Amino acid sequence: SPFVIIGFNDSIAWGVTNSQRDVKDYYEIKFTDKSRKEYWFNGAWTATTQRVEEIKVKGGKTIFDTVAYTIFGPVMYDDSFQGAVNEGKGRNLAVRWTAHDPSNEGMAIYRLNRAKNYDEYVNAIKDFTCPGQNFVFASKSGDIAIWQQGRFPARWDRQGLYVMPGEDSSYMWQGFIPQPENPHAKNPERGFLQSANQRPADSTYPYFIPGSYITPRGITIENKLAAMSGITVNDMMALHGNYFNTLAEDARTVLLKYTKEGELNANEKNYLELFRNWDLQAAPDSKGQTVYTLWRFALEDTIWGDDFAGLPNKEDWPETQTLFEYMLRDTAMKFADDIRTPVKETLYDMVTAAFKKAARQLGEREKTGLEWYKYNQPGVYHIMDKSKKDLLPFARAGLHVGGWGDIVNAIKGSHGPSWRMIVQMSSPTEAYGVYPGGQSGNPGSRFYDNYLDQWAEGRYNKLWFMRDGDRTDKNVKWVMTFKGE
Repeated sequence: SPFVIIGFNDSIAWGVTNSQRDVKDYYEIKFTDKSRKEYWFNGAWTATTQRVEEIKVKGGKTIFDTVAYTIFGPVMYDDSFQGAVNEGKGRNLAVRWTAHDPSNEGMAIYRLNRAKNYDEYVNAIKDFTCPGQNFVFASKSGDIAIWQQGRFPARWDRQGLYVMPGEDSSYMWQGFIPQPENPHAKNPERGFLQSANQRPADSTYPYFIPGSYITPRGITIENKLAAMSGITVNDMMALHGNYFNTLAEDARTVLLKYTKEGELNANEKNYLELFRNWDLQAAPDSKGQTVYTLWRFALEDTIWGDDFAGLPNKEDWPETQTLFEYMLRDTAMKFADDIRTPVKETLYDMVTAAFKKAARQLGEREKTGLEWYKYNQPGVYHIMDKSKKDLLPFARAGLHVGGWGDIVNAIKGSHGPSWRMIVQMSSPTEAYGVYPGGQSGNPGSRFYDNYLDQWAEGRYNKLWFMRDGDRTDKNVKWVMTFKGE
């Protein structure tokens, strides 16, 4: 990007988190034949627009892929699709996506970089279309604000949760939520605003806003900030590194409730005590976090494995938070029964069976250690290394850090916070930042990963906001001059 996506100037500071909002829908298309030249729409055969994509392959033949475009958008899946098993199998699915619409996100960020106050911030981001973002804002004048900004379809309740018919206009998007009605807030009485990919509004919000929201992180941040006053830069640094597991705090009661402890052997009871007495921190050396994670994975397999056996990916199963909420709400949860057996299992049976399975796995892992970082295996890998093992000389694996995707310090395997920034709106502005990498793309350079250790330890660099008078400052190491022909 030629602009600063997350940063500050001499008047304001801003940051973004992804809105997690769903802005993509699929429609099933009925073609006349495999040529895909016509499709049935509103009672008539309608011509598609066909575009040939030329894909050059090094050392091989050039591939030509003909893509059919409909009123809904391009047909993404059809008989020629060579992707994962079952994706679009035997179906023609067109995709309607706001990212396909004309937009100018570059201009929005350009204006944001130059904004001086709240009004200019709002004016800058209002044309930001996709992907939707939570833009948080602070100014030296004392204003704080947040807008969830994007171009979001105005759906009816549950529209687009599944593939929709594409044979007429009845399931098409009818319009978009007016930009001023996007969720937003300014200068709340409580004195803070925060976003961590959670749902942006409560049930009183008048629009249906489907998405894949992450709730526990937001709850942790909310609880921490609400209990703080006179917040310092060091307080915010500590919050960035927070390992508290809010979801496990809620889940522990229900997991212990449905465990038949009388059926556990001595070894299993030891693991249960580890979990019961765990401080709920997903710290690098935590063993309780490892017990919890293997138990919840085993429980998901036990509860959902029979009902969703036909799905190729576990990622398509209900999320962990959904499972625990269901268990809290319904003691007679029907999904507890394994439909593959003649016996009618209960939550007590399944939670206990899942723990026993987890205990066997824990026994195996104990040979190398139950510390959380040994299981999570956090590391920063080369972006070309999909297997996380082919280009290890270019990686830093086995970092001594904790975290997980639903924890504030959201380090999960090869994923994590790629930019931590804290800006104090004083005069002059005081700012700190760090990222998990270095200032050189050269693996032979000492600057290849020179920030990684301090990122892992929660330490920051003080950011230097250069002004015109700093041209001769001692921190200027060299000057490069570019001359055009």
